Formats: sequence, structure tokens, C-alpha cells
Amino acid sequence: MTYLAAILIYLVILFAYGLRYTKRLKKKEDFLVAGRTLTAPVLVGTLLATWIGSGDIFSVADLSYNHGFSSLIGSAGGWLGIIIAYFIAGRVRRFGQFTVPDIMEARYNKWARILATITTIIAFVTIVSYQFRGGGWVLNIITEGQVSEKQGMIIVAVFVISYTLLAGMLSVAHLDVFNGLIMIVGISLALPFLIKNVGGLEYIVANVTPRAHAFLGNMNWIQAMGYFVPTLLLALGNGNMYQRFFSAKNEKEAKKAVIGWIIGVILLGLGLQSLAVIGSSYFTGLPASESGKILVLVAHKGVPVAVGCALMAAIVAIIISTANSFLLVPATNVVRDIYQRFINPALPDKQMILFSRVVVVVLGVIAFSLISFFPRILDAAYAAYTIYGAGITPALMAVFFWKRATVQGGVSSIVGGMATTIIWEILNKIQGGLPLGIPAVYPALACSLFLLITISLMTAKPSPEKWKPFFKEAV
Repeated sequence: MTYLAAILIYLVILFAYGLRYTKRLKKKEDFLVAGRTLTAPVLVGTLLATWIGSGDIFSVADLSYNHGFSSLIGSAGGWLGIIIAYFIAGRVRRFGQFTVPDIMEARYNKWARILATITTIIAFVTIVSYQFRGGGWVLNIITEGQVSEKQGMIIVAVFVISYTLLAGMLSVAHLDVFNGLIMIVGISLALPFLIKNVGGLEYIVANVTPRAHAFLGNMNWIQAMGYFVPTLLLALGNGNMYQRFFSAKNEKEAKKAVIGWIIGVILLGLGLQSLAVIGSSYFTGLPASESGKILVLVAHKGVPVAVGCALMAAIVAIIISTANSFLLVPATNVVRDIYQRFINPALPDKQMILFSRVVVVVLGVIAFSLISFFPRILDAAYAAYTIYGAGITPALMAVFFWKRATVQGGVSSIVGGMATTIIWEILNKIQGGLPLGIPAVYPALACSLFLLITISLMTAKPSPEKWKPFFKEAV
């Protein structure tokens, strides 16, 4: 019960911390973009805590357990995407809106806004659902079955929804700085203790999960790139990232934050993957349905109790911070990009905050209901990454890097990428395996890019007023 007590103390501190910010919540900018006051250190913390999520704790750890450091192939896609984001961070902040659909309508049209909103809701609610599943696993393991996985999922869901309601981005961003520190401490402490506890480097090398290939582990190139590409696309188009750029105090702070973010993501990612690889030498022979739990097993039984409590707190911090962020973004999209844009343009700030809170609850409940669709977090993660990455990212990157992209090309790209992913995943579910053995990202991205490029070149060039706001550099 020591681990449970540590987590409960952590959650109480988080909630008390978040309550402080409800008093500062006065206008919609406070709830949606933290009043546009965030400096680089706070931005680094919130970007880091948002990106390192259950995808790393469970799906990347799953890959690391079965393929060793070959799992870095998937993570490297995210790292590359963040590096590219450095070159657009200032331009995003200068645009000064609230959401990715804001960008899409300004560059294309209202249909691009609507489609981007729908795609974001589908992808991000799926991501929230597996944060709930991961949290349920943690509570089930540390209580040794006294709390069932479903009960654990309910507890985590209630906490995440409640915390997101408090002050939106204002509370989430500042909470993430605290969460980021916990991640660094927990992971850094656990590594040396785990190496010592399992019997040293020689034992680790001799007992890790066998690999068929030195570079690819037990994957082939199609599988490996099926992890790399969706992560790259998600990083480039991540609505959380853009909402945080919009929250920056100014362009300079937004760009500075990306530098700290990429350094932190690489170091923490390597730390988490190392824990999973080392853990595979100690907790050998886990089936596919259990290998995603390796980091929780390491925290629970692989290191001394005090260190395990710190690592467990870090794991919960990662789950909570990611769930909060991925719940807030689609709620913002629903209220701002659908209700305010098309139904009630004169929506007062207080009502916008109230409606945003209501939508947070509704989407949280939907996320919980989706848990059973993807029994394995790894599958859910990459399905969500693909629907968002193939649906939104090509058209979104064209906003910043291709002046020739047209309204017709952008809208068609979003429809093609989203529809292809959904169809592919439904067929996967029906027939119990990927169609032709090919991950959805290949046909979805190919369709999205083909439509974007071909239709843009076949239609009239856009007027300079469409692309100039996203290309002009700051004076």
C-alpha cells in the first residue's frame, strides 16, 4: 500500500495546486491559452509533459521490451517532428489564434476548419482513452488486484476530467512544470538502481528479449517505418503543441521553448526505453498483452520501494498530464471551432468557459467508452497518431512550407487521410489483422499527399493574402 499512498499524496497535491489557478480564471484566453503569458521555462515543462505520455509508458515501452533499443526508430519520428517545429513556432505565435482549425480556415476555408476539428476529436479522444487504461493498469498492479483494472480506469478518468475542469490551460500548463520535474527525478533515480538490482550489465546483455536483427530488433522495415512515420506526423501537427505556442508570451519565448523541449524529450525518452530494455532481462517472457506494463512492473518490483514510489509518481504524472492536455484541446475545438464559429459568434467569455467545461465532461465520458475498442495500448496509440497525422499534418505543413497549396487540395487531403485511416482500422478490426499486412499510415499518408499535391496543381493558385500571414518573418 506504500505505492498507493505515494500516488494519492501526489494526486492531492496536484488538485490543490490546480485550485490555485481557478481564482485567476477571468476570460476565455486564460482557459484556452493561459492568457498568452507563458515563458520559455513553463512552455518547456508543459510541452515535455504533454509529449511524454502513456504512448511512451506503455506503447514505446512495449516496443522496447520486445525489440530493444530498436524502439528508438519510432521515437525518432517524434524528435524529427519537434526539430522541424522550431522553424514554425514563431510564426504560429504571431498568428495569435487558439487552435489548429483556426489556422486551417485562415489558409483554406471553413470546411477545412470543420474537418480538422472532427479529425482532432476522433484522434485525441482515442489518446485520452488509453491514458485511462494505463492509469487503471497502474492502480491494479500497485494494489495487487484489490483495485480492478476497470475500477482503476474509472478513478483515473474522474480525476483527469475534474482537474481539466478547474482552469483549463492555465492550470494544466503550470501543473506540467511540476510533473516534468517529477518525471526527471523518478526516471533518473530508477535507472542505476534497476541496473544494480537485476545483476549488472553482463546479466542484462545475456537475458534481454532475443533480437533477430541488430538494428530492427524483431521488426521488419515496413513495421519499423509504420511506427516512425505516424509519430513524425503527430509531432508536426500536434494540436497541443500549437495551443501552447499560442499560449506563449511572445514569438521569442515560443522558439526558445522548442530547444529545451527537444533536449528533454530525447533524454527522458532514452531513460524510459532503457528502463524497459533492462526490465526485459528481469521480467522475462511476458506475453504481448502484458509487455506494455513493463515500466509499472519495474517501479513496483524492480527497484527499492522509495525509488519505486518516485518512479510510480513519475508514471502517474505522465499519464495525468497527457490526458489533461489531450482532453482540453478537442474540448476547445468543439466550443471555439464549431459552436462559437458557426452557431453563436458573440459567445461571452464566461459562457465559453462554462461550455468548455461541459464538453470536457462529455468527451471524457466518450473516451472512457472507447477503452474496449483497442485492448492493446500500442495499437490504439498508432491508430490515433495515424488518423491525426495523415488527416491533418500534410495540409497543415503546406500552410507553412508550400505557397501553392489550394483550398481544394487542402480540404481533399484532410478527407482522404482521415477516411482511409478509419476504413483501414475498421477492416483490421473485422478481419483480425491489417489488410495486406500493411499499417494504415502507408495508404492514408499516400492518399493525403496525392490529393494535396495533385488537386492543388490542377486548381488555380491561391491569392497571396492566403499564404502571406504564414510566411512573413518577424521584423
